[in-house]
Amino acid sequence: MRNVLLLFILFINTIIIAQTSQFTGEYGKLTETEAGSTLEYTLTLKHNGTFTFHFYRNIDSTQPKENYYGKGTWEADKKSVLFYTNKETDIDEKYTLNFTNTKARFIKKVPRGETATNKKTYFLFYDSEVSWIKGVKLYKKP
Repeated sequence: MRNVLLLFILFINTIIIAQTSQFTGEYGKLTETEAGSTLEYTLTLKHNGTFTFHFYRNIDSTQPKENYYGKGTWEADKKSVLFYTNKETDIDEKYTLNFTNTKARFIKKVPRGETATNKKTYFLFYDSEVSWIKGVKLYKKP
């Protein structure tokens, strides 16, 4: 009976790890204009359920460069990812963004007539207390 219980627990853990591993990795977006403005987003989801976020903005040479950082934990729910930030441990002088109650949808598309190697995988942030993150798409980096 113990062996059956142990196998069941290992099986459940394997399923949970496999489900979250599809989300792990680095996602980003870089936008540069002809005028020299740069916007760069980077999101890293780690296997241990933690994440880091970095937003870099350089409008032009007359404006100061801006960096915003966030970190915390994440959990997957089918095609959505929920982000949480612990105000006591995750927020400090560098990491100022609070991602609590932030939600992103994981989208994995294979264009019609293309092979699975050409699939576009990205996160679409659709709900957040960080107002400027809503609607941002971050594409999976190779």
